[in-house]
Amino acid sequence: MKLTGWISTAVLSLTFAASTTMYAQEQHDQQEEKKEKPAEQKEKKTQPDKPAKQEQKSTAQHNDAKQQEQKSTAQHNDAKQQEQKSTAQHNDAKQQEKAAQQQNKNAEQQAKTAKHEQQAAHQQQEHGSHAAPVQQAQHGGRIPDDRFRAHFGQEHRFRVTQANYSSRRFQYGGYWFGFVDPWPTNWLYTQDVYVVDIDGVYYLCNAMYPGVNIALSVTL
Repeated sequence: MKLTGWISTAVLSLTFAASTTMYAQEQHDQQEEKKEKPAEQKEKKTQPDKPAKQEQKSTAQHNDAKQQEQKSTAQHNDAKQQEQKSTAQHNDAKQQEKAAQQQNKNAEQQAKTAKHEQQAAHQQQEHGSHAAPVQQAQHGGRIPDDRFRAHFGQEHRFRVTQANYSSRRFQYGGYWFGFVDPWPTNWLYTQDVYVVDIDGVYYLCNAMYPGVNIALSVTL
């Protein structure tokens, strides 16, 4: 009986020990599974993030490239505007220079004309009134009509030089003409003139300024 009781006690002890060992192993396995699961979940969680981060990085790089392109376009437009502004300023300066040159030219021409007028007035004072040369032309005779039509009138134009006016006379059509009236300020010596007969008096006319005439004396 004692042997049987001892054997029973030993069997129970072994059974309990085995149960304890198995329980401890099960607890250990469960803890290991718990440790592995967060690691697997973390790995599963982190794996999809990598493509998302790469996509975000690619989008950011694309946006940067687009901004650089827009910046380059803006700089190009600014440079083009500056070039257009510079061209406009150059054209304005050129036009102003031309206007100044024209003003200087006009001023010089006016000065020359004024000087000629002063000389003409002085010579007129020395030679008497305007009526005397006209009367002299009338009393001296007239150009025959056939010769006048052949050499004078609007269809027969010529030019008078500054030297002619300074000497107070010019020759054309075989006759010498003297200036009775002063040279108009807006007439140029490079413009065509012609001689007409108005009421028995000869006049020098400018094709560019009709209605403005210079009375002439003629020497037959």
